[in-house]
Amino acid sequence: MTLATATADARPSARTVLYKGLSDGALCFVSNYGSNKGQELEQNPHAALVFFWAGLNRQVRIEGRVERAPEAWSDRYFAGRERSSQIGAWASAQSQVIASREVLEARIAEAEARFLGQPVPRPPFWGGYCLRPERVEFWLAQNARLHDRYAYRPSASGWEVERLSP
Repeated sequence: MTLATATADARPSARTVLYKGLSDGALCFVSNYGSNKGQELEQNPHAALVFFWAGLNRQVRIEGRVERAPEAWSDRYFAGRERSSQIGAWASAQSQVIASREVLEARIAEAEARFLGQPVPRPPFWGGYCLRPERVEFWLAQNARLHDRYAYRPSASGWEVERLSP
């Protein structure tokens, strides 16, 4: 899915992240808390997600507030990752400038040596984020660009739906 964030001064940024499921009605993904996206979410917790299926002519947009996932959720997810991905989380200062590939490979070797023969714990700077939907829009392509669009917003009685002009 595409995750769009913005800094405190409204500079937008978008990137593709892996959807990791639902937690208590929120859509989740994982990252290094110090990454660009992590820093932007700390400054401005409002974000948008986009799922796009070109072959199906369908798109879903979700807007809402992002919070860190509960530590237990992050711990469970991290424990289920491949060991090499766990080591990589410790070795990479995501989004930070690095001098060379060799520096990264040395950090990986250091992390492998540090956790040799033992489980790799989740780094304190890494974990899940969950976006709680405040608005969901479905887009379905139609002939002559007369697309079907529906916007959903939570309400006291469930979800209210509005049809939008294409």
